[in-house]
Amino acid sequence: MSPKTVPSWKTRLWAVVKYELLCNVRKKKFLGMVVVAFVLATLSLVLPIVLSNVIGQPLTKNPDYVVNSGIGIGGLGMFLFAVVTVMNSISGEFESGTIVPLLTKPVSRTMVFLGKLLAAFITLLLTYAVLFLYMTVGGTIIYGPQNNLHLVPLSLLGSILSTLVWIAIVLAIGSVSKSSLMAALGAFGIFIALTIGASIISVFSEQAWVLNYLPGNGATGYIKGVASDNLYAPGLAISTGTDSIAANIVNYALYPSANVTYVKINVFAAGQPSSISELYTELYTEPLSFVLIRL
Repeated sequence: MSPKTVPSWKTRLWAVVKYELLCNVRKKKFLGMVVVAFVLATLSLVLPIVLSNVIGQPLTKNPDYVVNSGIGIGGLGMFLFAVVTVMNSISGEFESGTIVPLLTKPVSRTMVFLGKLLAAFITLLLTYAVLFLYMTVGGTIIYGPQNNLHLVPLSLLGSILSTLVWIAIVLAIGSVSKSSLMAALGAFGIFIALTIGASIISVFSEQAWVLNYLPGNGATGYIKGVASDNLYAPGLAISTGTDSIAANIVNYALYPSANVTYVKINVFAAGQPSSISELYTELYTEPLSFVLIRL
């Protein structure tokens, strides 16, 4: 009898990846999230046209729409994609009992984890790529020829990296609790706590540096000298957390020598500040490149 041959590690890893990819595309939650994402993207493109027709004012051409605001999933969107993609990737195996036959295969637990993570990456890559292409084409049709379209792939990569941060959290909770419900609820609780906490700590305290070690929105900083839609802002507002990797990659490509200034909003007991400089107290400044490196 000839000895039994063990498939190569690449073959075994790809088998896990294919198994997980099939599970992902069959998930009703994931398919529903994709539909919702495309519906919201369509609304963001169509509503300005409808409003411009209602008020009788033609839509202004915006060559920077795609890079500045037309693409991107947003912090909540990336979190939801992370949850629906992997909330039962590991915990679901324990709940259904399929983890037992899976581990009897010639694959290690590390390979199972890496295979599931790679499958999640491929799933997000394909989904985000189609969504970003849809928004890019739509923005070009509606707002005219666009500048800096070469930055769209960088934004795509940044959005995937941001989502992988939340995927790691969901997988960790699911692995410990062995419950898909706990994985979703636990991750949702962390997301809400960090979202609310970051907005308070960032602008009303002098401890914004703490947010550098937490996922989510992070601290709010400003790039001075860059125009902002908010007349009361000291510059272009940016978030420095893991949810904003894509936006900060684009900002760095546009303003490679920019510095980010962190401020504290002063609370006035009575009256209003006489100038914008009185509204803010500058805490510290660091290069935008440091923000990317730290992320």
